[in-house]
Amino acid sequence: MGRLEGKVAIVSGGARGIGEATARAFVAEGAHVVLGDILTDEGAGLAEELGPAALFQPLDVTDPNSWVVAVEVAQDTFGPLTTLVNNAGTVALHSVADVVLEDYQRVIAVNQIGVLLGMQAAYRVMAARGSGSIVNVSSTAAMSAYPGIISYVASKWAVRGMTKAAALEMAPSGIRVNSVHPGQIQTAMNSGTSTTGIPLGWRGLPEHVAGLMVYLASDESAFTTGTEHVVDGGEAAMMATVAGQARPAG
Repeated sequence: MGRLEGKVAIVSGGARGIGEATARAFVAEGAHVVLGDILTDEGAGLAEELGPAALFQPLDVTDPNSWVVAVEVAQDTFGPLTTLVNNAGTVALHSVADVVLEDYQRVIAVNQIGVLLGMQAAYRVMAARGSGSIVNVSSTAAMSAYPGIISYVASKWAVRGMTKAAALEMAPSGIRVNSVHPGQIQTAMNSGTSTTGIPLGWRGLPEHVAGLMVYLASDESAFTTGTEHVVDGGEAAMMATVAGQARPAG
């Protein structure tokens, strides 16, 4: 029996990258998965490849109704929703000085509001059953910061805080909420980054994050909620060390 036997999950941004790897890992461990994404061709193709345990559902994470439909489809097709992975995300390169408001708001809408809407939609059905696991994908950018991506940093810090608030609010309903903080992972969104500052000396693969997703979706993590899980090759530890060296003595 797989570690996720009997689980029904929605993975937003499930067509590629970390979302794709998560969907593959979930199906391999016995779960049924709805792949939510705006990338129709990639999502539908992946669902077909994964077989009857997977289904593609168009999902605009910034649209509340799109979330309601995705939850309904998941439950009508596979049964009660047990798991939500809020993975969909985007990034834009701009500094505080030159950011255009519309670009800033677009990143916030996907990365932050999308997570909120996903949690709301999942909570409604999970609370009725008295159990569930929600995993919000944040970033190491929420553990420290990076220059030149102000909207992304802001949105991922928000996800970090929202996760903790939601974990406290949803705990009485038996719902666990945790955040995952990937560092430099080899995905389309990270294609231009380097390995500088990664103690292990190489960028991780989406599969390295997916393994953690399986744990957080499984009953093995039944006593884990409101926590942050970093997958970054030691980058956050390096940031903390550098920050500590910069502090004056005394």
